[in-house]
Amino acid sequence: MPSHAKPSLEAGLVALKQGNYQTAIAQLEPIASSQNNGTASLQAQVGLVMAYARTGEVPKAIAISQNLIESNNPQVQEWATRALEHLTKRKKTEQESKKVETGFVAFENSTADSTPDSTPVTPPETSTLEEKPSNDRVIETKSDDIPPMVPLARLKATLATPPPPPPLAAPLNGFMGSVTRTQAKLFGVIYWRQAQRARAWQPLRKPKLIPLRLLSAGTFIALFWVIREILKLSLGFINQTLVKLPYLKPIQLLYHDPTQLLLITLVILIGVSPWLLDLLLANLYSQREFPKDVLNTYSREAVRVLQRCSQQRHWPLPKLRILPTAAPIILTYGSLPRNARIVVSQGLLEQLADDEIAVIYATQLGHIAHWDFAVMSLLLLVTLPTHQLYQQVSELGDKISTKIWRWPVTILASLIYGVWCLLTGTALWLSRLRLYYSDRVAAEITGNPNALIRALLKIAIGIAADIQKQEHTSWQLESLNLLTPVSYQQSLSLGTIASNLSFESFLKWDTANPYRRWFTINNSHPLMGDRIERLCQIARHWHLDTELHFASEPSKVKRQSFLLQVAPWLGIPLGVLFAALVWLTWQLAFTLKFLNLKWIYEDWSFITGCLLIGFSIGTVMRINSFFPDIKPATVHTDDSLPNLLADPSALPIDSVSVRLVGKLLGRQGTSNTLAQDLILQSSAGLVKLHHISWLGQSVNHQDLIGRQIIVTGWFRRGATPWIDIQTLETQSGKTIHSPHPIWSTFLAVAAQAWGAYVFLTG
Repeated sequence: MPSHAKPSLEAGLVALKQGNYQTAIAQLEPIASSQNNGTASLQAQVGLVMAYARTGEVPKAIAISQNLIESNNPQVQEWATRALEHLTKRKKTEQESKKVETGFVAFENSTADSTPDSTPVTPPETSTLEEKPSNDRVIETKSDDIPPMVPLARLKATLATPPPPPPLAAPLNGFMGSVTRTQAKLFGVIYWRQAQRARAWQPLRKPKLIPLRLLSAGTFIALFWVIREILKLSLGFINQTLVKLPYLKPIQLLYHDPTQLLLITLVILIGVSPWLLDLLLANLYSQREFPKDVLNTYSREAVRVLQRCSQQRHWPLPKLRILPTAAPIILTYGSLPRNARIVVSQGLLEQLADDEIAVIYATQLGHIAHWDFAVMSLLLLVTLPTHQLYQQVSELGDKISTKIWRWPVTILASLIYGVWCLLTGTALWLSRLRLYYSDRVAAEITGNPNALIRALLKIAIGIAADIQKQEHTSWQLESLNLLTPVSYQQSLSLGTIASNLSFESFLKWDTANPYRRWFTINNSHPLMGDRIERLCQIARHWHLDTELHFASEPSKVKRQSFLLQVAPWLGIPLGVLFAALVWLTWQLAFTLKFLNLKWIYEDWSFITGCLLIGFSIGTVMRINSFFPDIKPATVHTDDSLPNLLADPSALPIDSVSVRLVGKLLGRQGTSNTLAQDLILQSSAGLVKLHHISWLGQSVNHQDLIGRQIIVTGWFRRGATPWIDIQTLETQSGKTIHSPHPIWSTFLAVAAQAWGAYVFLTG
């Protein structure tokens, strides 16, 4: 390979991996057209196929794939053949979409519904359940030369319904089913084992639904209590303000207890949630109806699954909706099975294969069958307007040019965001638990746990790709996150690390770390590795090969490391024990007439002081280990990131010093004042960043969004990998400091002082 080609090839492949497709095309085209580069030319052409496909230039991608089929390299021929099948199907889908827009419906090719990713085996009991409406006239033929006529019902639906948007540029990883892992690594794409489904399977043991039922009721109670407290606090603040203002009197109605009225309101909201959410999602995110016949063009099996399950449970077919967004998401809402809605995004339909779409729809049927979707619908109905208010206030703050007037709006937006986080926090436990149940139902309905494994991983890849393309987390992903099958936080590293690390290596932490579940307390979704391992157990129960193969040995983690990790929270129960010991000592001293501290130990508020002191001591004990000195000789760079992610014994307390180079992603403006959406896009993938603003700095973290930066800080491996920032540097020399150790010390000192004051004064 000539010396000038190598840097261009590497630059083009790096740009392709980072989602900079136009840059990749510009770098790879000269190498692909060269006749002297051999392997480099083939790799460049493969990269161009993927870049053209992801930018919507399907004809160019098809032309290059046809050239690659004539290559002398059998691996390239095999890859190109699969690519051409995938691209041809996509081109036909685009043509069909365009014809729908003009009101013209042509004949279909009989292979249009075949899926190059996999050929699912339909279970015997589902093979006869394909819908054949009496009003449809279908000409069936076995000849490939005479395609079947479009059903009359589909023609009516096509003319009456607005057409779906053109298919999105989906990643071309789906057609790698028959390619080996070595070939996949050679071409920089993801290897899928394409493990098969069950042809016939025994029903699984019925799960115990009592925990899910109790947790659903508990979530409703928690949501009710949080809303009531927020409402009482707000009403009290209004009246207190009116009392202090001249010529105004407090409103007596606001002093009334809102408990009964709020409870009635929430019950009514559950009943009308389907129709209210229809209006909200249509106005906010352009949701619209999604005809069953259009779903049939993407996944025939999905339609059969919906029909069969609805017939077996005597439900009407759930109403289908679609969101025109590129991120692959799906959610279900409603109050009863007869008014349930299943909402899918255009991106999910484009990025998943036929059987994967079907099994994802089956997970939503699991939510309906278990009734947890009713409580989650209420939660979405409450949090969606709150999030929209946060968005509107943030946009208002961005329009204000005067800094003095912008600060009150910024504080208000941050408070609304805090309220939204508090409301969503009431359902975190339910959000995690219900996914285990729905995964099990989906596997049992379809007999295809391996397709669900692939679907979950592809959803994570698609969400990460959407974040990279938009260079921030979209409002849709954030506001709908609690109801989606995969969270956007866990998709960041998981969805971008596959070209550098196998899924098994990345997810080993989720299955082998003995303390892993302690780090999901504030997560909205369960550990992906844990979910996949349960699906693998179902596959092995049916004597199937599994899509992923996890090692069975558990990881060894020092117990002292975990105790040091949770030291601040461990200090709270120790504070209670200390308070009990102090109370017994004072009681004994009073009984022996040695010391009279009755005025203290009869005031139980001193327990609060002990709790704060215990928390403070635990925080101080952890600071040095949590924020060690960063030395240049021990700093890890981008090349080390895959190894850090693959360590199953790591804990956040390990505090690995890193210095990574990449692009800073995140929202700009008032909506990101708290740095809640900061992401590093490095050559090894996406990593979440934690930043604490420091008053008085001349450079703001939002000034660096979209620029190439150097991040120095402490890498932490938890349920969601992240980096606590020490500094952010630009190529021009601008530096932002993030004083995590200082704020931790300040928090410990403040808690200590407050606790001592309460302890001594009562």
